Amino acid sequence: MNELVILLIVGLIAGFFSGLVGIGGGIIIVPVLVYFLNMDQKMAQGTTLFMFLFPIGILGVYNYYKGGYVDYKNALIIGLTFVLGSYLGSKLVIGIDTKIVKQIFGAMLVVVGIKMLMNK
Repeated sequence: MNELVILLIVGLIAGFFSGLVGIGGGIIIVPVLVYFLNMDQKMAQGTTLFMFLFPIGILGVYNYYKGGYVDYKNALIIGLTFVLGSYLGSKLVIGIDTKIVKQIFGAMLVVVGIKMLMNK
């Protein structure tokens, strides 16, 4: 799968789960950039913050920018698809039982946490 397709998919999925369970998206985007696109952890974090730059992250991204850890192109691609995914996830969650939503959120946190702890 090429990089553009991965970026489009990750933006859509992160936006979807953001709308579904109220996460910021970085919990999905950072690990995908690191493990599927082999991006440096700092670059992944800076890129993700840049994606959020306009709504919330302008001050947080500044230091990553100064350090050279922002990939603008990838952040913009993910950001655009994140909007659509967030809309779709929030539409879906309305019809899902709260207990199931909590289980999805918890499972996501566990899986991502284990993956990050088990890798270098």
